[in-house]
Amino acid sequence: MKIAVTGAAGYIGRYVIAELTRHPVETVAVARNMSKIPDEWSCDIRQMDISEAEEGVLASIGSPDVVIHLAWGGLPNYNSMHHIETELPSQYRFLSLLVKEGLKTLIVAGTCLEYGMQYGPLKEELEARPSTSYGYAKNALRIQLEYLQQQHPFNFTWGRLFYLYGEGQSSNSIYSQLREAVHRGKEYFNMSGGEQLRDYLPIEKAAAYIVDLAKEEANVGILNIASGQPVSMRTMVERWIYENKWKIKLNLGHFQYPKYEPMAFWSDGMKLSKFERGDQNGNDIPCRSVAGFSK
Repeated sequence: MKIAVTGAAGYIGRYVIAELTRHPVETVAVARNMSKIPDEWSCDIRQMDISEAEEGVLASIGSPDVVIHLAWGGLPNYNSMHHIETELPSQYRFLSLLVKEGLKTLIVAGTCLEYGMQYGPLKEELEARPSTSYGYAKNALRIQLEYLQQQHPFNFTWGRLFYLYGEGQSSNSIYSQLREAVHRGKEYFNMSGGEQLRDYLPIEKAAAYIVDLAKEEANVGILNIASGQPVSMRTMVERWIYENKWKIKLNLGHFQYPKYEPMAFWSDGMKLSKFERGDQNGNDIPCRSVAGFSK
């Protein structure tokens, strides 16, 4: 089996590539900026700007059986019109070319921001109500691909990622900001009140889920990739401090809560659990105990 990963040099992409090296598959890393490719990578590496993709693109990335599509520009500005005006059309054009040229399986990274301001445990069956340009563009791309699937059948999984954390994360993430504050010897870490409930998942576990979906050439539609457990941001930050033995105190209430997120939302988790046990029809899927959960 050959699996190609777009956005391979990005935060999630690097972990997915690392996970793929643990499996007997051929891996193709597709990236726009070759300077971000780690020297130790020994897989097939292809340079490509997906916005410039032309016919023959599937062959140009090695004619893989599966594409894990992680590439997306314009982040972390979630409200920029760039997502709708630029990313959405170029993303669809690239992916539709792959499908029309014979791609068998496509796994695309979505976002929990597609749910918008809905509270509580979020199920995949809920209507998407994005409140940001980024969430809107992602959800619109999903709908376009579902229509494409009706005309050109392919296995399709849309993985809605919740709150991932780990080494190498964007400097704008709270995990990276906390690490930086510790590195600089700050006595206090400024944050919001920290009472918002979120769904946090280590990046390594998310990468393991994504790779298992790719290996199974899954066709599960929308799938929340998350822990399924609500945890307050304050609790999570305190956990990171404790686990890393950092010496820093929290300055709670320094920032206001984000207006583009509800105070409490997390993944329902049932569909992902069902995938671990077997497919929608009850058939066994030889999916290993992934992401640290026992079977």
